[in-house]
Amino acid sequence: MSDQLKYFLEESKMPKTWYNIAADLPKPMEPPLHPGTLKPIGPDDLAPLFPMALIGQEVSQDREIEIPEPVRNIYKQWRPSPLYRARNLEKFLDTPAKIYYKYEGVSPTGSHKPNTAIAQAFYNKEEGTKKIATETGAGQWGSSLAFACQIFGIELDVYMVKVSFEQKPYRKLIMQTYGARCVASPSNETESGKAILAKDPNNTGSLGIAISEAVERAAKDPDTKYSLGSVLNHVLMHQTIVGNEAIMQMEMAGDYPDILVGCTGGGSNFAG
Repeated sequence: MSDQLKYFLEESKMPKTWYNIAADLPKPMEPPLHPGTLKPIGPDDLAPLFPMALIGQEVSQDREIEIPEPVRNIYKQWRPSPLYRARNLEKFLDTPAKIYYKYEGVSPTGSHKPNTAIAQAFYNKEEGTKKIATETGAGQWGSSLAFACQIFGIELDVYMVKVSFEQKPYRKLIMQTYGARCVASPSNETESGKAILAKDPNNTGSLGIAISEAVERAAKDPDTKYSLGSVLNHVLMHQTIVGNEAIMQMEMAGDYPDILVGCTGGGSNFAG
């Protein structure tokens, strides 16, 4: 019996398309509603925040979306990522189960987040975006988008939840190293931030507050777009490169999973 621990795909086998699960749903998802009109949001409503290419992906019913060659070339810095067999964990648990895990920590910022950060920065650059505003909690998304924006020459403002801003100075340092400006949220830079601080000067922030500040910045500045690291359809789709690689690696291992386990917050890791 083989004691192989790692399964590596050749670069030439890295997926050339993202998988859009919306095409295979039993029925189309209900469209999000505009908070002001309570009517379905259309492309024109999203245009102030996102480039049209990403809006198109958000509503697409195509099963496969081609990964642009410039994006694939950057992915090759760390992709395909390895699949590991956790043999020591199996022994420790004294289980007959075979445990595999897909390791995204090999990316430049140490998580799966660059898979969509690179794609989003690319499409923004293609449409002439000069600056992006975003939020980050613990800093993984902010670090990843800072990395991507540095590659494509786009300015980046990151609103980081204040408690994490104070607790995780090195995440802030990574963002600054890549050229991003990192601001503790809530801040006095936006009307939403000012309103919260007026009520509670010691507010430690939340992801929702940071999102509000980033969206406000993008909505008010025609040269700035907004970027989100999870939740949205196109973000989840960009992460499917993880699963598409894993399918081929499981074939290399001669196994197929009975159970899939993944942590879920906004859903991008689990979607991948």
